[in-house]
Amino acid sequence: MLRTVKPKNARSKRALEAREPKEVEDVKTAIFIRGTHTGERINNVMKELMALKRPDAISFSKKNEIRPFEDSTSLDFWSKKNDASLFVIGQSSKKRPDNLVFARTFDHQVLDMCEVGVTSFTGMNEFKTPKSTPGHRPLMHFASELFDTHHRFIQLKSLLLDFFNGEVIDAIFLAGLEHVISVTLSPTPASLTTTSALTDEEDLSILPTVHIRTYTVRLLASGARTPRAELTPMGPFLDLRLRRYQAADPEMLKQAMKRPKLKKQDIEKGLGKKRKNVEVDEMGDVRGRVHLGKQDLGKLQVRKMKGLKEGGDELRKRRKALDVSGDSDAE
Repeated sequence: MLRTVKPKNARSKRALEAREPKEVEDVKTAIFIRGTHTGERINNVMKELMALKRPDAISFSKKNEIRPFEDSTSLDFWSKKNDASLFVIGQSSKKRPDNLVFARTFDHQVLDMCEVGVTSFTGMNEFKTPKSTPGHRPLMHFASELFDTHHRFIQLKSLLLDFFNGEVIDAIFLAGLEHVISVTLSPTPASLTTTSALTDEEDLSILPTVHIRTYTVRLLASGARTPRAELTPMGPFLDLRLRRYQAADPEMLKQAMKRPKLKKQDIEKGLGKKRKNVEVDEMGDVRGRVHLGKQDLGKLQVRKMKGLKEGGDELRKRRKALDVSGDSDAE
């Protein structure tokens, strides 16, 4: 058990507040754990996945005797100690060779897990092509209707989105999109139904294989405003077969999906419902834009000069009369 730390100064207080739940969460950290027996393929797969996840990745160098589906207390402990919410566990055995487990936590407790087997792997070194910059957020592409209809693939899609998702942003610069992760499925058997309830040990053979491909993006001139995108294989390439899984507890999932109520000052700062023409800049200052109608310069109020005041015409008449009398005397 981790002891409760009471802040002694402002610095430690800020560190504890940074770990508290937020309306807009920070980037999720993933921990990569090796089991007691791992082969060369699983070690390379975890190395490549960690390269895509960096810098938000932690690797445990020592081997650990862990069975997440039987006892998840170790994952809860590591989650709280390292402030991490994602786990990738590599293990290889005679019954389940080249095995990977993707686990996700909520409030430092395991929420759900998905176990897959790596049937094929091609690393980045096999592709002599440019690589993306570490830390860049990828574009995720899921090319199958099963990712929206079948409960096993819905869970896998959610886990992959959480795993590769980076910082939450409102917009993206097109030139900053460097790589794409495409997730596709092999041809779906006719016997597979979208509403079938599968257990851990039955009907796994009818599930299609999951293909994960990673490409770099090149933007070329297209003669139009939108450039033409060209994809170049970057790696890694993975072929996965679904195995065991653990669904999320309904009550815990409800708490995880719950959005906190915003305070009045947060709504005024633009964190809640988007207000028209009001935004918060990088420094946290609220800036607004006011749109005015077309101005009529004829009705513009200006400073009144002495010559424009009432009685100016009378003064000019007197001066003109003096000038006329002066001219008559000269004659």
